[in-house]
Amino acid sequence: MTRTPRTGGQAGTPRTGLPAAARLLLAVMAAALFLSGCAADGSAPIGGGGNGAQPAQTAAGGGGTAVPVQPYDIRPLLNPAKKFFGATFDGVPLNLSPVQQYATKVGRTPTLLEYYLGWGDALQADQTRAVWRDGQLPYIAWEPYKATMAQIAGGSQDAYIVSTAKTLRAIDVPVAISLGHEMNGNWYPWGTKQSNAADFVKAWQHVHDVFQDQGVSTVIWVWSPNIVNPAPNVALKPYYPGDGYVDWVGVVGYYALTGAQNFSQLFGPTFSQIRTFTQRPFLLAETGSQPSPRKPGQITELLKTVADQPDVVGFIWFDLNKETDWRVDSSPDTLAAFRAGAANPAYDINLTGLK
Repeated sequence: MTRTPRTGGQAGTPRTGLPAAARLLLAVMAAALFLSGCAADGSAPIGGGGNGAQPAQTAAGGGGTAVPVQPYDIRPLLNPAKKFFGATFDGVPLNLSPVQQYATKVGRTPTLLEYYLGWGDALQADQTRAVWRDGQLPYIAWEPYKATMAQIAGGSQDAYIVSTAKTLRAIDVPVAISLGHEMNGNWYPWGTKQSNAADFVKAWQHVHDVFQDQGVSTVIWVWSPNIVNPAPNVALKPYYPGDGYVDWVGVVGYYALTGAQNFSQLFGPTFSQIRTFTQRPFLLAETGSQPSPRKPGQITELLKTVADQPDVVGFIWFDLNKETDWRVDSSPDTLAAFRAGAANPAYDINLTGLK
């Protein structure tokens, strides 16, 4: 099935001169087509979100009258005036205490929390809801270790995809989802060694379409390539599912001891390549800096650049001691730099006020 944004109005007009029963059948079929998000023009909605399928639920109003309940409208979150201040930690989302510990440390509470979901694992509704109630937009990095891109695209994983979609529809809170991050690298099974661009795009579009057919309208879809520096011969455009399937471009990039040492060197080549085929907003979906004398300066520059650059909606700091100590408090100087950058009012996003 092809996809189209819902634009309101009548889904179809029955032909005149038909018997009443036939007109009723045509109306029912047209309504079903409308709600499923299918249309003949081949276009797709923006993400799975505000322009996607939004079947109303009902709830008891005053005096027992049924009133429509619309799903959470994610559109104000897509390109807000203020920036997302994100992070990821060990133990989340099962345990959210690291979020407040981090807030105390850096002087600001995160508004975007990344965590990982293995393919085939059930999305925990209570944990996802708890993240949102704690003040963070849930960011789910969905990692297809247990299925190939071709299998996902071919439909053999649909029962699991449908189950996940139904969970998200039921909890009705906004979430960002990145499927198969860093697909342009060779270090994950869904990357260049075991998959190809065509299968990745088909899989992405298929998952998105299944979500839409289940009436899910609360997902911000984040296409998340690695910076091109480690894989300069892998073009990004063939991996791009299209603007109808993507809301944010979530670039992954880290400062190491060797290689790019400032923001423009680290992210500039990737940003430039991506801007040749989409204008979707950027998110630094994972970033961090390896301990070195340069780390405080890199932190200062990164937080200021994100705050100042209009087409970047925010960042997620990888605050883990993994492979190296990426954490913001790897030294007193790095923590001081991060606290100073975090105080920038550009990060004063109010998620509740954006609903």
